Amino acid sequence: MGRSVKPLLATIHGPEDVKRLNQRQLLQLCDEMRLDLTEVIPALPCGGHFGSNLGAVELTVALHYLFETPRDKFVFDVGHQSYPHKMLTGRAEGMPTIRQTKGLAPFCKPAESEHDSFGAGHGGTSISAAVGFALARDLTGGDNHVVAIIGDGSLTAGQSFEGLNHAGDLNSPLIVVVNDNGMSISPNVGALSRYMTQIRVGKSFNALKQYFEEAVRKLPLGGEAVEALERLDMSVRHAILPAVYFEDLGFEYLGPIDGHDLDMLLRTLTYAKSRRKPVVVHVLTDKGKGFEPAENDPGKLHAVKPKSAGPKVLAYTDVFVEGFERLAKADPRVVGVTAAMLDGTGLAKMAKLFPGRVLDVGMAEQHAVCVSAALAMDGRRPVTAIYSTFLQRAYDQVLHDVALHRAPVIFALDRAGCVGNDGPTHHGMYDLAYLRHIPDLVIMAPKDEVEMLHMMHTALSYTDGPTPGPIAMRYPRANVLGLELPDELVDLPIGRGEILREGEKVALLGIGTMSHTALDAAQALADEGLSVTVANARFVKPLDRELVLDLASRHDHLLTIEDHSVVGGFGSAVAEVLAEADTTCRLTIIGVRDEFVEHGEREHQLAWHGLDVDGLTRRVRAILEGKSDETLKLVG
Repeated sequence: MGRSVKPLLATIHGPEDVKRLNQRQLLQLCDEMRLDLTEVIPALPCGGHFGSNLGAVELTVALHYLFETPRDKFVFDVGHQSYPHKMLTGRAEGMPTIRQTKGLAPFCKPAESEHDSFGAGHGGTSISAAVGFALARDLTGGDNHVVAIIGDGSLTAGQSFEGLNHAGDLNSPLIVVVNDNGMSISPNVGALSRYMTQIRVGKSFNALKQYFEEAVRKLPLGGEAVEALERLDMSVRHAILPAVYFEDLGFEYLGPIDGHDLDMLLRTLTYAKSRRKPVVVHVLTDKGKGFEPAENDPGKLHAVKPKSAGPKVLAYTDVFVEGFERLAKADPRVVGVTAAMLDGTGLAKMAKLFPGRVLDVGMAEQHAVCVSAALAMDGRRPVTAIYSTFLQRAYDQVLHDVALHRAPVIFALDRAGCVGNDGPTHHGMYDLAYLRHIPDLVIMAPKDEVEMLHMMHTALSYTDGPTPGPIAMRYPRANVLGLELPDELVDLPIGRGEILREGEKVALLGIGTMSHTALDAAQALADEGLSVTVANARFVKPLDRELVLDLASRHDHLLTIEDHSVVGGFGSAVAEVLAEADTTCRLTIIGVRDEFVEHGEREHQLAWHGLDVDGLTRRVRAILEGKSDETLKLVG
């Protein structure tokens, strides 16, 4: 690709090359990798995950020096810390393409490399997956190693606890590396922890301990003395180490150790590798290590954003924050709830403005939704802001804990539809399908920022209405149109859409921001002398049946347009209405095809599925010219 990779890093084409290096060269490799990351990632046109990758350099080098992938399995949780892994497995040259169309994937991806044993973009899955790999190994009599690498943030996920519980019960060889970059430890405490770890790992100490215990047992009351010493040891560890938690679950605990001390990492992981039981290695790393701005503000530089050439443009997330502030100022019952996404959802600003009224429950979406249900049932009005892709994890809680009780929870589904560079693990194109069938749940999507604020006002009013219940609003990861925001907000009639433009023969019925795309397409067609109707549905549930039937009665062809999977979404809801009606109007559902959408630019993803102005105008022209659907298939 023509870029200049650092000299030693340039010789690393796979893990086998790492194993050839001596310790001095390993340290040089770490320096070169960190320097390469600080040069490449901030220069990406799409931005990229940054701080956690800088902190994981020495750990990743040590893992690849000691283990043999793909025979040994590395399972990276989420994948925010997997860039160094990619660099050591033949992908260093391709790092400038990461997260871009046809470039390297943003997370681990088995189809991309045999060294990526498991793909994940959602936190808390690594330990469960590692248990699965360990079980598969044991069932076939294998002897390979399995290592889960999980951040301290992902340990809050309920699935992590489930995986730990199962792994400890199996008592099968498995290493869980806890990459802890969220703990602040003073030098004295850190030195003590390092000393204790050296003692626990050192073979000479273990031999001495065994000799001492055997000697004491020969003395009168020796057994009782040993038991008393063990109880004392347990009490000390209870006070100063998290060891007991893991050991009570069946793990041997090692740490905490300095995750930037390569020698300590190598010795500790070598010991862990020799154990034939579950082991937790607790590693302390500095998020943003080696890059001062990231070290000083690790939260802000978890990921770097592309540089903007012009003034900041508001995104839908910013408008959500504006709406939340208005609601919270007007009604003291309003509280914000999110799951480890204070910054991503914009609620971090609101947490400072409304102390105690914005709750971050950690990476635990199920818990967030259940907490919201109880808050709502006890008189609060929770605005639960969770990315569409992450709300999938709390489907049962939405149905069982919220909707079944008609709890007045307001769901704010950020990142709905195609999200661009984060790829298939983060697209929010299935929320309508998994929410639409839930009774007593209202679902809406704004066409622009003005309608979004009105919808937020509507949502709060609905929770106090004659039949209050849960209500959800989905919105994309995109910039707004730049419209002037209204001073006064009004309630929109629940389940009612609107006609935006009148035309003939063909009607375009959009949901969310696709309504404006349909308007732009209609204008382009009008410039060619073709007139089409455009309508904005506003609500997916309850769907405006009168609007749908009116459009069907006055047009030969109705096209629904959604930034969502064509399976089970908005178009399917319209099809259900038309199936019951006596109409000759033909329906075409335009949305994301029934396939996973790879990472790349959001504009490219929408265009690939015909969800841009050019795609819509070509579709309408073909319909008016009587061409078959076969001629309408889109190509990239």
